[in-house]
Amino acid sequence: MRIAVGSLMQETNTFVSFKTTIETFKAFYLYRGEEMFTAYGAARVEVPAFFSVFRAAGAQIVPLLGAYAGASGTVTRAAFDQLVTEMTDRLKAAGKVDGVALALHGAMAVEDEPDGESEIVRRVRAAVGPDVPIGVSLDLHGHITKAMLQPGVFYIGYREYPHIDMWETGERVARLLLDTIAGKRKPVMALAKRHMIVSPVNGRTGQEPLSRIVAEGRRREAAGKVLHVSLFPVQPWLDVPDLGFAALVCADGDVVAAQRTAEDLAEMAWQAREEFEPDLTPLDTAIRDGLKAKGTTVIADAGDAPSGGAAADNVTVLTTLLRHGADKAGRLSYLTLCDAQAARAAAQAGPGKRIKLRLGHCHSAADGTPLEIEALVRSISDGKFTMYDAGAEGTEMDLGLSAVLVVGDIRIALRSHPAFEWDTGLFTAFGLELKRAALVFVKSPSHFRVAFTPHAARIVIADTPGPTCGNMRKLKLTRVTRPLYPIDWNESKDANH
Repeated sequence: MRIAVGSLMQETNTFVSFKTTIETFKAFYLYRGEEMFTAYGAARVEVPAFFSVFRAAGAQIVPLLGAYAGASGTVTRAAFDQLVTEMTDRLKAAGKVDGVALALHGAMAVEDEPDGESEIVRRVRAAVGPDVPIGVSLDLHGHITKAMLQPGVFYIGYREYPHIDMWETGERVARLLLDTIAGKRKPVMALAKRHMIVSPVNGRTGQEPLSRIVAEGRRREAAGKVLHVSLFPVQPWLDVPDLGFAALVCADGDVVAAQRTAEDLAEMAWQAREEFEPDLTPLDTAIRDGLKAKGTTVIADAGDAPSGGAAADNVTVLTTLLRHGADKAGRLSYLTLCDAQAARAAAQAGPGKRIKLRLGHCHSAADGTPLEIEALVRSISDGKFTMYDAGAEGTEMDLGLSAVLVVGDIRIALRSHPAFEWDTGLFTAFGLELKRAALVFVKSPSHFRVAFTPHAARIVIADTPGPTCGNMRKLKLTRVTRPLYPIDWNESKDANH
């Protein structure tokens, strides 16, 4: 038995001005062929999980391509074509395979194609012929479309947000693919959608209202009518047609049961739409109250989250801290910032030196202007550390040339590359102990809770500006299918939409 494995993952944010190119993928990772077997190291993500299950089954693995660009701007057609063509060329050159396992995100938009995943699957299908089963893992924030539902293709999404089950999702896909190849299962897919978007601030699977929809999905699986229920609250910073909450259900040959389950769960989400409204705190209030309160206050800078595609270079938090005198508060405040030029300047000056810098908005010029500061360079590093907190633990992080800057009682963890702010290593790897800080700012709407909650006396979600704004009503969406809740919905409309 021969099974091909490939991965092409990127989450698009259409509100940022920069594009995702081949260089963006290389900055995260781009693995080719047999390099994939060792390149992931100990990371608990989908592709290594595929390998683990297939090896245990005695299958011969055909590694294709492992490409990842995190969350960023729209993918250029040139980059997309280069990567998909390389993947399919490797697939054709491999000869006959019995199955294909793909790790995709689900919310990739290309310059001329808002539904990148359906094109990837279509081109892979063309490479292997009509009879080879294809199993696909997806992120819970995928934008799921009817075009993705192609013959002989099944999808399984993450069950958890924050994302702590990437490995387990890979295992589920691999096991079902093996059963499909063996003729034990005949997976069929059904999709139901509602035109609503959910702020990731209030879209956690362990929190109401999504938790009860998840529980109903697990109940349907346990009853044996369907195999896998995947819920997709969707990445909301994606201005494309048919954006909305999706329920995607995989059943064993019974498409009627799958469709009924999908419709029931999508309708549950729609009926709960008002409960998804996020609880956001003005940034001034969060800082003022946090400086007065005992213990460490962890504050989400939700509007500048690199996990949603932001550049992580917005200086609104730093500017506001200085306005509130946090640099003279007698208690420490920590924040991160991505600015490669400033990191180089700090490195050239060296530890112990005072320098004047223009910080921020290297990539997000439309969202603000750089801030001029004077700072002490505390330390310089290569920006490499291993994630140990749940959610891609074991992944080797490379933030590029990094520095810790001191502005009075403020500590800035400055880096060269944007990176998901899911792990406490963002601070601890650079000598910043969380327990010493009154305020710790994390550029993440929700995932940070897994790692930072044990260290927090309280958690606050700040209503900060940027391309990952947590308030859905502020989004300027022009290409989506209307009406879209909550942006242009009022309760005088037909409740059934």
